Amino acid sequence: MARGLGKRMRAFDPSAKLTPQQEAAASSGTKAMISFASRPFLDFVLSALADAGIKEICLVIGPEHTEMRRYYGQIRAKRIQFYFAVQNEPRGTADALLCAEPFAAGECFLALNSDNYYPAAAFRGLREWNAPAIAAFELESLVRESNISRGRIASYALLEVGPDGFLRRIVEKPDAAAFAAWPAPALVSVNLWSFSPRIFDACRRVPPSSRGELELPLAVQYAITELGERIRVLPFRGMFLDLSSRADVTSVAERLKGIAVNL
Repeated sequence: MARGLGKRMRAFDPSAKLTPQQEAAASSGTKAMISFASRPFLDFVLSALADAGIKEICLVIGPEHTEMRRYYGQIRAKRIQFYFAVQNEPRGTADALLCAEPFAAGECFLALNSDNYYPAAAFRGLREWNAPAIAAFELESLVRESNISRGRIASYALLEVGPDGFLRRIVEKPDAAAFAAWPAPALVSVNLWSFSPRIFDACRRVPPSSRGELELPLAVQYAITELGERIRVLPFRGMFLDLSSRADVTSVAERLKGIAVNL
């Protein structure tokens, strides 16, 4: 999903040292196209998907994302075939996912953010599971192996898991009290999913959030409680990178050093 408006990335940060190309991409909000070692950030994400055996990828973009469409429409990729779906208005992540329904063609599929780098092992584990699941990262491991500080974890979601290993509830942006009461080890969602086609019914039926958007976590909860969907929680470890703001550019650049891109 690459339709986000990038509001946090657009916000000027005098402490962030960006190259002219990075500054241009950040100012436009197209986080996935920020360049690292002369490659867009999204290239690194897509290369990891290809490493995991994913061969067909649909980029959900906005009508204004002409640079991304041009770049991936013309690139000579040997391991990946690209498709595009256009979300005409930024109505939320559940609405963005609905735009890719024709691409899914009634099969299980992976869904992820274009501004996050995930370990190939997580992609591979979800692909091999081939059923509804969410990639979960243990909190301490996430802080240790990624560019996410402990204080920043509060902007993510905690996962309530049943004794059977399936997802019960998603707690978005938990407050300090919720964090303190959460049983260890706390499992964190980084918005990496394997879905069945049933998620599209949930995306159509879920009501707008308090922000007026059709949000994917709420659609997932709807699928669980109203449609009887069972979503397995699969724990993973490894380097996860979040490119949300200009302050992330330096840490992302350092951690991407030496990672080869092969599309």
